[in-house]
Amino acid sequence: MKKILVPVDFSEYSENALKVAATIAKKQHAEIVAVHMLGLSDAVITKEDDSMEGMFFVQLTKKRFAEFLDKNYLDGITIHQTVKNYKVFSEIDDVAKEYEADLIVMGSHGSSGLTEVFVGSNTEKVVRTASVPVLVIKEKSDFNIKRAVFASDYRLESLEVFNKTTNLFKKLGIEVKLLFVNLPGEYYLSTNEIEQRITNFLVHLHKDDNILPEDIAIYSDYSVEKGVFNYAKRVKADIIGIPTHGRKGLAHFFSGSISEDIVNHSKLPVLTVKI
Repeated sequence: MKKILVPVDFSEYSENALKVAATIAKKQHAEIVAVHMLGLSDAVITKEDDSMEGMFFVQLTKKRFAEFLDKNYLDGITIHQTVKNYKVFSEIDDVAKEYEADLIVMGSHGSSGLTEVFVGSNTEKVVRTASVPVLVIKEKSDFNIKRAVFASDYRLESLEVFNKTTNLFKKLGIEVKLLFVNLPGEYYLSTNEIEQRITNFLVHLHKDDNILPEDIAIYSDYSVEKGVFNYAKRVKADIIGIPTHGRKGLAHFFSGSISEDIVNHSKLPVLTVKI
């Protein structure tokens, strides 16, 4: 891991994310790219009469940025600062690509109705559109993470995400508990059908992974979200990992809407990786 992107809105939520990014950066010898989305109107940017107003906001933001990043926990870490006049949070992925970031760490309070910049809907936009893994942080944390739950539907299309997520957890020294959530109704599978799907999935993994079918817990619940949360609580997990299709309406367990619900409602940090 070489670069970690952190969207900053100067709130306590973005500082929570910055602290976690600093912890990871020190362990991985990575750099941090801190980005603030200015969000000026097109009128301020384009009208000649308002050009001085636009420059004032840019300079004010840069000053505030410098003060925000003046933290002891960032000592020894290379920090890149950038201010973008983006108003759509899906454009965070453009910044990630520009700086070749390996991970986005962002703060969120979920769907609580507060008026900070990183409300749940903006977190969802980043999770849905980011081409790199997104780590969502809800509360203050020293990120002393020991155990993760990674939930998957174990379809072959999830193979790349499975490898990417489990490898990332390994790099961070996090034990991974693997999970399949079995649902009632149209998504219900018999034990035999689940075991066949899991076995077919595992034969496509690298032989060095050494994962056996019995290493994957099968947990029945009324929704994927409840199953993930209840199993995470049972095994005392510190973080949740989930794939996301990045869009809604798919007849799969981890459609965009389900992944976004887990991100919004989880009190634990959540790592999402796009299929």
